[in-house]
Amino acid sequence: MEALILSCGTGGGHNAAARAIQQELTARGHSAQLLNPYSLRGRHVESAVNAAYVKLVQTAPHVFGVVYSLGNAYRRVPFRSPVYYVNGRMAAYLGRYLSEHRFDVIVSTHIFPAEILTSLRHRGFPLPRIYYIATDYTCIPFTEETECDGYIIPSEKLIPEFCRRGIPRERLYPLGIPVREQFYQHADRAELRAALGLDPDKQYILLAGGSIGAGKIGQAVSALLAHYDRESVELIVICGNNQKLYRGLSRRCGGKCTVLGSTPDMDKYMRACDLFISKPGGLSSTEAVVSGASLIHITPIPGCETRNMRFFQHYGLGVAVPFLWPKLLKVCDEMLARERANDRGPGDGRVIPAHATAAICDLIERDRERLAVQAGAQDTGAAAAMG
Repeated sequence: MEALILSCGTGGGHNAAARAIQQELTARGHSAQLLNPYSLRGRHVESAVNAAYVKLVQTAPHVFGVVYSLGNAYRRVPFRSPVYYVNGRMAAYLGRYLSEHRFDVIVSTHIFPAEILTSLRHRGFPLPRIYYIATDYTCIPFTEETECDGYIIPSEKLIPEFCRRGIPRERLYPLGIPVREQFYQHADRAELRAALGLDPDKQYILLAGGSIGAGKIGQAVSALLAHYDRESVELIVICGNNQKLYRGLSRRCGGKCTVLGSTPDMDKYMRACDLFISKPGGLSSTEAVVSGASLIHITPIPGCETRNMRFFQHYGLGVAVPFLWPKLLKVCDEMLARERANDRGPGDGRVIPAHATAAICDLIERDRERLAVQAGAQDTGAAAAMG
């Protein structure tokens, strides 16, 4: 099977989900190509789109919240959004690429490629089966104006919301958000700490702001350093690709906590630490839950992350501290005490499906086999009619 996986670099979650699907399909013997469709128009366009989003959420997240609210408001009008028409300008580039390369299935982990593919369908361009993977715990604006064959959503609890937004129930598959298989491996915490060089007698708080290092991570670090004695509680901060945050924390907090950039060992750190503090990105929050981390959400980017935070709080999968002070320190004290007593609060383990990546690839393979059988039956019927 030849699979094309489309994503955009507006936040690392979309690309991480895409890579998880690519790795799983490749491991099963299929060919899986990952592509940002904006790169077809030139690397400068791809970089500009990615950089615009990153700069906005890092420096003015409230503005992103306003844009998100406008997107929700636009759902009330009876015609397609400007986002659809802007992405439609990419249809010719992607159509040309698809004419030159044959694919049996297309998977999109971002709304923009799904909009481009929908525009191609409206123009009568022949497309294979298309799957859209939602990477947030809500039906984000403009999902309903896409036309995909399957919508893979994070939880069955979200089915009513997606249906209210006009997505046909028969196209919804509540299989979860795809993450790397390593996050499901529940290795012994003592062994993980030894492998990472961590003290077995300390408690550790892990902080991260996603791949772009967004959220008030620096402020949270300052408050926690002033509150805890490093001899008993130590901080590990993952800055992702945010070099400004990395340099600032390294200069200000060097020797007081561990400051890292991007790391391939995020799954190990999540399972080795006692608490995980992060903005409520859909993918990172899913990684935390499936790895068994005790999760605290802080400073959501207004919009989909606010809804992610509410979802996790509602089902007991995370604690929401959106405004940090003074609640954060109190929550950390309580959760660290429960960790010491090995008495975590209950969470509904049925809400987020396990091993989503494998389940999604199973679905793709089953549908491919079913369509092949149907095509074979049609060919046999046509031959019999001609005979």
